[in-house]
Amino acid sequence: MDTREKPLSRNVIYRGKILNLRVDKVELPGGKKAVREIVEHEPAVAVLPVAADGRIFLIRQFRYALGEEILEIPAGIAEKGESPEETARRELQEEVGFFPGILEEIGRIYNSPGFSTELLFLFLARDLKPSRLEMDDDEFIEVYPVHRDRIPSLLAEGKIRDGKTFAALSWFLAFRNQRG
Repeated sequence: MDTREKPLSRNVIYRGKILNLRVDKVELPGGKKAVREIVEHEPAVAVLPVAADGRIFLIRQFRYALGEEILEIPAGIAEKGESPEETARRELQEEVGFFPGILEEIGRIYNSPGFSTELLFLFLARDLKPSRLEMDDDEFIEVYPVHRDRIPSLLAEGKIRDGKTFAALSWFLAFRNQRG
């Protein structure tokens, strides 16, 4: 059975710096019509920085949309012409002050595929070396190192609610013995 929806019209109602909002009319497989609200978002990266001593560097950041501070892994949107790997290296240096000696892509995820096109590249960063780049002037970030042994309790207690961070830390718990 073909479950694809056929686009009938597309209307961009907002163009922004990091996203566009589009309202599409579609025909469903059974012939009914529906409206789809789509957030067009540039690809982004997120980096799980793991130090040799077992510390994982999270960041604590106030997120205006939520009205609260949350714990996250470093992340950001690629600048024009920048590869996901280059973005990951830059964001890691800007947000936690390290350059990765080893940077490995561990997955690609869609954060909210029901309404957003954002593709997020997840990286594992190891062999960390101090290297600070200037932070973006609109970011106020506190580096929050935690030992990897605390990760299960942070997840279980609901302290990690950011999707990309939850995914990366869960991946880490599942595969850390294979990665050293």
